[in-house]
Amino acid sequence: MKSRQLFFVLATIVLLLSLGVIGAGVGANMLLTTKSNELSKLKAKEQAMDDTQVGLNRSKSDLKRYAELNNIAKAIVPQDKDQTQTVREIVKIAKDSGITHLTSVTFPSSTLGTTGSSTLTQLTAVKGMSGVYTLPITVAVNEESAVSYSQLISFLSGLEQNRRTAQVASLTLTPSEKNSNIAFTIVINEYIKQ
Repeated sequence: MKSRQLFFVLATIVLLLSLGVIGAGVGANMLLTTKSNELSKLKAKEQAMDDTQVGLNRSKSDLKRYAELNNIAKAIVPQDKDQTQTVREIVKIAKDSGITHLTSVTFPSSTLGTTGSSTLTQLTAVKGMSGVYTLPITVAVNEESAVSYSQLISFLSGLEQNRRTAQVASLTLTPSEKNSNIAFTIVINEYIKQ
């Protein structure tokens, strides 16, 4: 073999080896980039799982810590909107206050039974309290059944002490033209935990 042929053979081998090294470097870089991306995704998943685990442990701790409070809330806040029971309690409070005749006890109109309605009809969600709703109840005594001021105060006190009718939302008073008694319309919020 002549020196010139040897030069071309060696130059070709060097060129092929250089291309092989460059190809291997590019291939290795692509493989490392792919593995790096997979590793980053796995680390992100692991971090998310760790965060979830910490949150779960905190939630378990909170459940244990607030279990007694939850039991108290269940005992205090009614779990249903039993309107019959509510009316009975309002009538009893009225009788205990010396009010012998309530003109009306009304609830908001219901869409129960219509297509797409839920059991939460008539209820309004309380902001910031998940699962707690209010049901407004209107109680009225007209002028013919007007009551004294002390009876009204006693009735309001009884309503606010009752676990179903814990908040008076509005009160409208109308003095009687016949005597010193008062006719009234009260809107009471009943709280319900669902």
